[in-house]
Formats: sequence, structure tokens, C-alpha cells
Amino acid sequence: MENITTDICIVGAGPVGLFAVFEAGLLKMRCHVIDALPAVGGQLTEIYPKKPIYDIPGFPEVLAGDLVKNLEKQIEPFHPTFTLGERVEELQKQEDGSFIVVTSDGTKIACKVVVIAGGLGSFEPRKPAIDALESFEGKGVAYMVRDPEHFRNKRLVIAGGGDSALDWTIFLAEVAEEVTLVHRGTTFRGAPESAEKVANLAEEGKIKLLLKSNVTDVHGNGKLDAVTITGDSEGEYQVETDYFIPLFGLVPKLGPLENWGLELEKNAIKVNTFDYSTNIPGVYAIGDINTYPGKLKLILCGFHEAALMSQSAYNIINPGKKFVLKYTTVNGIQEI
Repeated sequence: MENITTDICIVGAGPVGLFAVFEAGLLKMRCHVIDALPAVGGQLTEIYPKKPIYDIPGFPEVLAGDLVKNLEKQIEPFHPTFTLGERVEELQKQEDGSFIVVTSDGTKIACKVVVIAGGLGSFEPRKPAIDALESFEGKGVAYMVRDPEHFRNKRLVIAGGGDSALDWTIFLAEVAEEVTLVHRGTTFRGAPESAEKVANLAEEGKIKLLLKSNVTDVHGNGKLDAVTITGDSEGEYQVETDYFIPLFGLVPKLGPLENWGLELEKNAIKVNTFDYSTNIPGVYAIGDINTYPGKLKLILCGFHEAALMSQSAYNIINPGKKFVLKYTTVNGIQEI
């Protein structure tokens, strides 16, 4: 349990939350960042660190994990502090207009401005309806690939038909001893080029591709050692495996944010596009978690929102102090 004092408390350490640290730092505002995940980067780190991103200005192509590393390097001069692995629970408004943010572990952050940059909120994996599945969680069943090296020279069964399942099948084909991709359909929801790569890997014998099939049961004595696969033509049979990785996406939930008195619309926070402020003075929402007419859920749009939010937050943190916009090409990056 800690007591922390800062200018801005940023809820969410994804790419937009990290860039908000940079924009605030340019204006000499200190930031403390909270995230329920154990590492910064949000979905980019948790779901697809090896996936290339093509719409970041100045980068024809950048891996999601590398973008996170670059953002971390970019904010180093501003010395942000972090609370990771703790979920934000309470927002306490003080008489002077400031806030105290309380986490699930009792950490308290005193601040003048709160910025919600939590992507789509907190996430829970979408789990297949398989009896005894939860009893093997952490014992051979995983819903995310955090460290590919953990699966080196192992036998894997991956289930899913979206980008995450395709991307990790392609990547882990070079890491694992054996990879089997199970998909209930005949076509994939993911990128066509990824689907083509998977098909080519199957033709080359580098992976096993089972279409029109489902994993219907899991087996093992204390640790997973096999799964049952049911297909249209093959019937029901068991496949020995070290890990079963169902990648059916994540279910977003606002969690405790729903109880903060924020104006919501379809599980997103409504904001004023002048500065991305919410209906609570001093509280802003940027990135995928907000909504407004014409909203696009793109990282680069979140970057823009972070810049305008910081200009507005400056006036709250420095009342009566005139702000003069200075370009980084002229002013450089000055540490705080």
C-alpha cells in the first residue's frame, strides 16, 4: 500500500496512456500511471506484441511490442511513476476539486487531474464452454501468449479463427515442437495474408490445421496432457498436448468505472471533443474507452486526443498561468 502525489493520474498504460505522459511532460506536468496488467503496453503487449502495425505516422511498419518500447523510451525524460498489477477501484473527489484514486491493493494516488486511457476497459478472456477447463488454468491452459519462449519445444493446440489465433500460430510454428490450429469454420476472420500463411504452413507440414473442428474436452492428472477434438468427418478423438491456448478474444468491461458517475453510452465514456473532458470536471477520457460523434478507434486518434487533453489539463494544474505553445523542434525535450 502506497500514498502517491502527482499532477495527473493516468488510468491505463496502453499506447495512448503512455503518449499522454509524453504530452503532459512537455508541459512539465508529472504523471503516475496505473494498470491492472503486470506490464505496460495494454493489448499491444498482452495480445499481439509480434503483430505489425501499419498506421503509425513515420513507421511504414512497426511491431506492436516495439511501438511500446519506443513509447517507453520517449517518456523517459519525464520520469513517470507506475502502479502495475493493480486495478483502479475508487475515485474520491476532494473539496478543493482534486482527486484521490484508490486501487484494488489500497494504493492511493492524490492528483489534480484524472485521465482514463483504459482502452476498452478491463478485459476477461472469452472462454470456450468446456467442462473442467478452469481446473487446468495455469496448468496447461492459457488464454494469452505473454512470453513465446515459455512454449519453446512444447506441443501446442491453439483454437480460434481471428487475428490473434492466426498470428500466434505463425509465430509459434518456429518456436514450438508441434502446433495444431483448430477452427470451427472453413474461413478465418483474421487478415487474409495471415490466413494464407497459415494455409501454407499446413501444406508444408510445419503445423496441423483442423477446420470444421472444435476442442470439446481437456484431460490430465493435475496438468493438461491431452484434449478431445470433435470434427465433422473425423468424429471424436484425442490429441496429446502440453498446452491448450483458446484465443477467442477478450470481453471488455468497464468494471468499477461504471460506478464513478461518468456519462456512458454503450459501455464507453462520453466526452467533449474540445478537450476530451467528461461530465466530471477534472476527469478526461482518451483512446478506445471514449465515444463521440465520428469516433474512430485507432491508436493515432488516441494520440491526438492525448495532446488536446494535456493542453486543457494544464489550465487545471496551473490556474491563471498563461500557456504559450512551443514546438519540440524549437524547444526540444526538457526533463522534469
